[in-house]
This record gives sequence, structure tokens and C-alpha cells, in this order.
Amino acid sequence: MASKLEDDLTCPVCCEIYKDPVFLTCSHSVCKACLQQFWESKGHRECPYCRRKCSKQFYPPNLALRNLCETFVQEKSQKASAGSEVLCSLHSEKLKLFCLEDKQPVCLVCQTSKKHKNHTFSPTDEAAQDRKEELKIKLQPLQTKLKTFEKVKVMCDQTAAQIKTQAQRTERQIKQEFEKLHQFLHNEETARIAAVKKEEKQKSQMMKEKIEKMSRDISSLSDTIRAIEKEMGADDITFLQVTLDKSAAK
Repeated sequence: MASKLEDDLTCPVCCEIYKDPVFLTCSHSVCKACLQQFWESKGHRECPYCRRKCSKQFYPPNLALRNLCETFVQEKSQKASAGSEVLCSLHSEKLKLFCLEDKQPVCLVCQTSKKHKNHTFSPTDEAAQDRKEELKIKLQPLQTKLKTFEKVKVMCDQTAAQIKTQAQRTERQIKQEFEKLHQFLHNEETARIAAVKKEEKQKSQMMKEKIEKMSRDISSLSDTIRAIEKEMGADDITFLQVTLDKSAAK
């Protein structure tokens, strides 16, 4: 069980218990320093576990996993100390007991000393087993919480992807609608400009014909005026004869 737990708490890069683990978007964890070294060696950012691309440069610390690893290392160190031939620094005796008040391994001589008077003791193996049980109890809710976080994160990732997809779809629809509107306005502009030009051409033609007619009338009237003025400039006899001839002709 301890071996399986240690495997679960081992970084895939340095193959040691996690130190300052960070939480990646793919739900995997890796030591912060190891992640940077792994990225530098690869030349690009990806998860050491699943090789999924990492879009961010920095990721949040996995506090639950870090606390669990620290507790595990502490328990492992205590177990190694209890099972080794480490002797009491005061009495050079084997550390066979664990003081429940002072939370430290002691020898049989320490048990009878004034420092540990009226203290409660337990065999080191029993104390280690009790601590393991405590750790297991602490581990279970953390594992459950981690799984819950992972599930929630997957749901959040899916929701974020759906939001992005919906936004892209809506954006395409808006662009299509505005393209249709732009085409309609362009057609309307073309039709109205054509109508204005047609009306201008018709009115200009009418004014042209009217101006030409007025020009002819002016020319005719000017000729008549010049003729009359010419008659009026003649001597009296000639003037009278010309005017009488014209009256008789009418």
C-alpha cells in the first residue's frame, strides 16, 4: 500500500516525491522546477504525463498534494528512524518507545527519566502504525476532494469549449447577416443612383429642347428688331413708302 502511495506521490520528471507541485490544465501535477526543466529540454510546453500541450507558462500550486507529500515524507522519515539502529543521543540505547506527549522516539532509560515523568509511551511500531492510520484517514478525503476537483475541472473545460464554440457560431451568423445587409444597401444605392441619373437625363433633355426653342425665338426676334431699326433709320419718304407697302401686302 505504501509503495502504491509513494508511486502516486512521485514526480514523473525527477522520480522523487513532489516538491512544490503545480496543477496543469490536463489535471496532472508535476514539480514546479521539474516542469520548467522538462520544457527547456523539450523546447516546447507539454504535460510530462499525457503530452498534452500546455497553453500557459505558469500554473497554480497543488496545495492539497503538496501537504500530502510533506506529511508522507515526514511519516517515512519517522518510520526509517524507528526501524534503524539510531541510538538515543543521551543514553546510547535503542529507540524502542515513542513518547505520546513529546511526540518523539525515546529509549528505555528516557522512559524513567524526569523529563518524561508521568508520560504515556507506545512501542515505536505501534506508534508508526497509528500514524499510518491517521495519514490514511487524512488521505481519503484529500483523494476524494482531488477527484471532485478533477471532475469539476473537466466540466469547466467542456463548458468553456462550448462557450467558445457558441461564440464563434454567433460571430459567423452576425457576419453573414451583415454581409447580406451590406449587399442589400449596395443594391439599393445602385438603384437609387441609376434613378437619379435617369431623371437628370430626362430633365436635361427637356431643358435642352426648351433652350434651343428659346434660342430660335430670340434669333428670330432679333432679326425682326434689326429690320425695324433699319427701316426707322431711312429717310422719311423711304420709311413711309416701305411701311405703306408692308401694310398693303398684309
